[in-house]
Amino acid sequence: MKKRNIGNQRGFTLLELLLSVAILGIVVVIIAGAMRLGFRSVESGERKVESLERMRTSFGLLDAQIQSAFALAETGENVEVGSPRFRFAGEHSLLQFPSNYSLWSGPLGYVMVTYRVLPDEKGGKALHLTENVIGTDRIREVMLLDRAREISFEYFFKEAAEEEGSWVEQWTDTESIPEKIRVKLARDSVSLSLIIPVRGRGAAAKTVVNTGQTGEQTDGQTGE
Repeated sequence: MKKRNIGNQRGFTLLELLLSVAILGIVVVIIAGAMRLGFRSVESGERKVESLERMRTSFGLLDAQIQSAFALAETGENVEVGSPRFRFAGEHSLLQFPSNYSLWSGPLGYVMVTYRVLPDEKGGKALHLTENVIGTDRIREVMLLDRAREISFEYFFKEAAEEEGSWVEQWTDTESIPEKIRVKLARDSVSLSLIIPVRGRGAAAKTVVNTGQTGEQTDGQTGE
């Protein structure tokens, strides 16, 4: 019977075990760092996609409502005869007009639309939409966007004798509505600018609304 040569058997020393543990720890740290980087990239991509989707949806709604806008003149005891007032307000951070397109009712809407740019809770800017069904007290409001760096409106103004017009930050002409409106939006790393034509402009498109003391009521007639 042969005897085993115990002297030739070699085990792991304490130093080798320590080195193995250290190398394993380094590998785990590298893998964990790569996984964290991958998760952050995925989250960043998801946030960017969500941001682009919200911007696209907001621009789509703005485009639909502005292109469905019409000039709404008022008549009543408080309105001077022969001087109809157009229900259009345009400022750098506020846009108000009547539209046949509603966020909640689609193309069946008959609403007074108000877009407001207000500060949000994180120091950015938020875009709020308010819809008032014309002739009623029904009002709905929703925040379309937040955390934006810039949200603004500009209006194309051109005098009758001018060949070229210019963009203004406030609309002061009470006899008409703009030919087109420019919307600027910057959110995260994306900056967009959209020019939307106002197809319902002109005196022939105005709808008369009674604003007497009994409340605002539509008479269902179109002014000439």
